[in-house]
Amino acid sequence: MGDFAKSTGLPVPGRRFSRLWHLGRATTDLAVGVGISGLMELARNRNGDQISRIRLSPAHTQRFTERLATMRGAAMKMGQLMSMDGTDLFTPEAAEIMASLRDRAQPMPIGQLNQVLSAELGNDWDRRFRRFEFTPLAAASIGQVHRAETRDGRHLAIKIQFPGVRESIDSDLDNLSFLGRTLGLVPKGLDIGPILEEARRQLHREADYQAEAASLERYAARLDGDPDFLIPRVHHDLSTTRVLAMDYVTGIPIDRLADPQYRHAQRDRAAGLLARLSLRELFDFGLVQTDPNFGNYLYQPETGRLVLLDFGATQPVPPVLVGHYRALARAAIAGDAAGMRDSSVSLGYLDAEASAEQAAGLIELMRLTAEPLRHQGIYDFGASDLFERTFVRGRDLYFEDAFGHRPDPATIFLHRKFVGTFMLCRRLRARLDLGAEIEAYL
Repeated sequence: MGDFAKSTGLPVPGRRFSRLWHLGRATTDLAVGVGISGLMELARNRNGDQISRIRLSPAHTQRFTERLATMRGAAMKMGQLMSMDGTDLFTPEAAEIMASLRDRAQPMPIGQLNQVLSAELGNDWDRRFRRFEFTPLAAASIGQVHRAETRDGRHLAIKIQFPGVRESIDSDLDNLSFLGRTLGLVPKGLDIGPILEEARRQLHREADYQAEAASLERYAARLDGDPDFLIPRVHHDLSTTRVLAMDYVTGIPIDRLADPQYRHAQRDRAAGLLARLSLRELFDFGLVQTDPNFGNYLYQPETGRLVLLDFGATQPVPPVLVGHYRALARAAIAGDAAGMRDSSVSLGYLDAEASAEQAAGLIELMRLTAEPLRHQGIYDFGASDLFERTFVRGRDLYFEDAFGHRPDPATIFLHRKFVGTFMLCRRLRARLDLGAEIEAYL
């Protein structure tokens, strides 16, 4: 059945105070590693157009990531977002360690693993498998994945949820809100309550594997057999709210295409497939997989197909919201300031009574972020400094208290998808004509 000895791990801390303690220690490790002068420089340095990098020693970085990896759950997702393209914010040494958060949470101890499987599939769950590898293929923020073969010969990847993670979502978000306000990370006057409620709702949905199975099948139906993509099938006889059994599929992590052994044409193809898919999700499907963690995509060099994994964060987008984004994209590409303002008000980015100065600052940021869409011809993400420019501009607006108005909470996970897709194109140094791609949807 497998090797029990290799499946050692630390139990998931369950109590709210315990998780607050771990989160506070992780924050302290980060602050100590950066240092007071480093934090001040990172936050307020406006010398030139380049951002300051966080300089963490390997020891401090390791302690920070291990703390979040031990917690799993919503707290770990914070670290995953920080590591999406750590080379931009962290020194290369720190970025490499931070990247481990994307698929290397602490696995659960074998006792907890057996408890989950026994509770979900029955005490004789092991009799349903010819082979079960107890060493996980990957461990992320909510669960870990094991390879298995059933008695009837099906080769599966089985995602098993960490015990207590679903129950800790509310306390994690409360703790993050507390630390954010205590450390002054929330813009003045911004009511983040509705945003946290949207995050709470989405994370609870991600922790429901039956809902994920339904989203996976709904998304696969939208793709309608597109040969450029592969989505594993769900095996419902071995799936529950905390266990999800799918076809086992092979491929390389998509960000591995950045290695020199792969051709630029392969990087362009993979990034292009994902960028086009992101546009289709919003403007055609009305259904968006909003977690762009690089670990959720595999690439098959032999077929050129993109394998799509993890649909827990999939959510429908109301047609009215799609219409607002379409109007915003049209205005941003055309350089229509009035149109950008109207769309920003509709989406909640800007108060209808905002001053001309506030509106101008936000519209300029919108125009800046639309650069790949406005560009005529091939846009070279590898040569672009757009991230640095938008980071600096957004930071300046933050300190000018320009973000006091709350956008539609339903947009926060869409932003995660937009930024994550850009980060992947940047990581792969892709060259794409996004202007031509989006034209069909406007």
